[in-house]
Amino acid sequence: MANEQEKEAAARESLKFVKDGQVVGLGTGSTVKYFIDLLGEQVKKGLRVRGIPSSDRSREQAERLGIPLTTFDECQEIDVTVDGADEVDPELRLIKGGGGALLREKIVASASKQVVIIADETKRVRVLGKFGLPVEVVKFAQAVVRKKIEALGARVSLRRNGDGLFLSDENNYIFDCHFGEIGDPDGLARQLSDMPGVVEHGLFIGMASVVLVAKGSEIVELRRGR
Repeated sequence: MANEQEKEAAARESLKFVKDGQVVGLGTGSTVKYFIDLLGEQVKKGLRVRGIPSSDRSREQAERLGIPLTTFDECQEIDVTVDGADEVDPELRLIKGGGGALLREKIVASASKQVVIIADETKRVRVLGKFGLPVEVVKFAQAVVRKKIEALGARVSLRRNGDGLFLSDENNYIFDCHFGEIGDPDGLARQLSDMPGVVEHGLFIGMASVVLVAKGSEIVELRRGR
């Protein structure tokens, strides 16, 4: 319960970054679900925003709450995105994709002037890698890509759900890649990006503007270089 309270507290704090008239990127995940709920409350009170969701789940939630939505066809720049993370290191490098939305999340983040990450204290790590790194791959290439990632030292599993193989919103497979401690996240990100068949990976480097971490009743605001 305390963990859920921390998630909600971080989400509530992130509202201060959202201004009237903005285009807002809507992330995905258990912490961001609180943010979208809270944003819906503000919209009902008169806040004027347009949202660009990073997943079908977030889009459906926003629609239920009456949050106006737009698309990249109409608007190619986002004022602020609020999203979660599976891990955050001291340089504000992230692992994301535990919910399977890493591709759209990274596209949304890349189009944003400001990216606000919300998390509870359990997501802070000294070194990335305890959480398995999600990698989204096209079906045609999955066997080849798996062999290449295993050659980098990872234990690789193809993500499944209750009905069989997990498919992303873009209908791709996701590998969960367990490297252990990732000593060089920047180098690994480049290696994965260079692999034909890899659509996207869950290393988000240089994308977070600020991270809001809830620890008990306290909100810690982290920025790079502090």
